[in-house]
Amino acid sequence: MTANLEYYKVFYHVVKCGSVTRAAQVLALSQPAVSQSVKQLESALGVRLFTRTQKGIAPTAEGRLLFSYVEKGYELLETGEKKLAQMRGLARGEITIGASDMTLRFFLLPYLERFHERYPNVRICVTNGPTPATLELLREGKIDFGVVSGPLVQTQSVHTVSVKQVEDVFVAGKRFAGYFGGTHPLGLLEKLPLIMLDGQTSTGKYVRGFLEKNGVTVSPEFELATSDMIVQFALRNLGVGSVMREFAREELERGTLQELHFDVQIPKRDFVVVTDGKETGSLAAAKLLEMIAACCGRTKEEA
Repeated sequence: MTANLEYYKVFYHVVKCGSVTRAAQVLALSQPAVSQSVKQLESALGVRLFTRTQKGIAPTAEGRLLFSYVEKGYELLETGEKKLAQMRGLARGEITIGASDMTLRFFLLPYLERFHERYPNVRICVTNGPTPATLELLREGKIDFGVVSGPLVQTQSVHTVSVKQVEDVFVAGKRFAGYFGGTHPLGLLEKLPLIMLDGQTSTGKYVRGFLEKNGVTVSPEFELATSDMIVQFALRNLGVGSVMREFAREELERGTLQELHFDVQIPKRDFVVVTDGKETGSLAAAKLLEMIAACCGRTKEEA
């Protein structure tokens, strides 16, 4: 660019005002400073931009041509600043999130509801997918943050914060009433028809890894894509379901399903908020993460 951007700003206002004096008032500058900026721009461009008239000054043909471009650029910049101010005040904006059905339903949804009530003009886009897919979206910069189920392998490219502890259990319907009550050896699971999540999901991998670590090898009767369907299969007595406790909470409270207890318990794990560790997300996303952190902090203190 040939000239200083500030010169173009002065030029824009002199044309709009039709007077150096009025432009100086708008810009909160002295009249000599405005005149000097115009001269500097004319010198840099090698053309005369204004001519004097009885009513003040008016742009020359060259001035009118330049103004047709400067006007568009300057007003676009002003529009950009206004929209940025709106985003800063969360009058508009967008958040992109990656989450599984599990983390969305049992953790994130109440926060999204609260945030939307407070900032209704912020657009929220949630991409549903398993943990590996969410982490890939984060690495590609396609989401502001993700909420996934742990445990996770720590890497330098992903920053993690645990936000909720969850527990995996085995549940069954009345067909398996003989196993209700008491504590059983974990190896019993090798003899029972099991209903489990697909082994490609983080939950499926976690439960299988726990069983293998304890010398238990299983071949599930059914491998399903969602925990909701595991609960439905268990209600129909098709096998013993492996689910996160929250998915079967209502059925357990009603007694339509019962939890089976074993001598070795599955260690509890966490829901985890993942970010790229850089401050590259949207302002709205930062506000939502701040809300989540504040609420999780209060929960821990109360506990």
